[in-house]
Amino acid sequence: MTTPQDPFPVPEPEPAERTRRTWPWIVLTVVAVLVIALVVWLVNRPPGAEPAAETPAPTATETGDASPTDAASPSDDASTPAAEGCPAAGDGPPAGADTHEIVDVDGDGRPDTAWLTGGADRAFGITTASGATFSAPIESASPVPASAVVNLVAAGDATAPIALVDTGREVLLFSAADCAVTPTQNAQDEQYTFDKGFAGFGTGVGCTEVDGALHLAGLNAVSDDGTTFTVSRTLVDLDAGATRATNGEEETVAQDAPADDPVVTTAQETSCGDLVAGQDGPVEPQ
Repeated sequence: MTTPQDPFPVPEPEPAERTRRTWPWIVLTVVAVLVIALVVWLVNRPPGAEPAAETPAPTATETGDASPTDAASPSDDASTPAAEGCPAAGDGPPAGADTHEIVDVDGDGRPDTAWLTGGADRAFGITTASGATFSAPIESASPVPASAVVNLVAAGDATAPIALVDTGREVLLFSAADCAVTPTQNAQDEQYTFDKGFAGFGTGVGCTEVDGALHLAGLNAVSDDGTTFTVSRTLVDLDAGATRATNGEEETVAQDAPADDPVVTTAQETSCGDLVAGQDGPVEPQ
């Protein structure tokens, strides 16, 4: 018996597997089109169209807020207070005294003032910027008006302020440390004195820089013919505070030097570093 054929043929349905393979290609095509469009836009976009950069959040410094560490850690300057200088005392330079600004002698970072008075009771003194005044009498029979210079020199393991008071025939050495003017003592417990050519021990006094500090020195310029000089120098060792002085070794620093050589002229004056008595310090008023 034969099976009758269908009057109308029915098409066979497509397998589901073929449909599943078609969708990934469609998705890839769409993605490729979008990527190409983005690239074209980036290449052809107008200048200045960059996206705005993100603004970073302000830091503690920008907002003015200090961190706990900053607030609790004072600077070195704040933790080390400046020296206050000598306590205010006295009435300042006497009336009629000649005054001159000098180096800081009491460590407060401010220049101080040296002064000289005249007459039978002439004295040398210092008035600090902090308001302290201290002085000492000038024990000398020389009738020549005195002049003075003040500077910091090597003393012990540090430095100390000293004053050189030139009376024309001699130079008296004073300590200006510890808020006082004190005659510096020699090995014989008398005031240390430099000769100015009258006793045959020297002709002047100066300060020589050694290892970065000024060292006090007695100077002597000697001539056999009056035209050329031999100059020697004797360094003076000072204790802490410059209250005591002892002589070091003598050494020759120049030979056959003409009279106008600076080494000769310096050896015939009273100076300390760049400061010269009669120019850079007070002069006894007349």
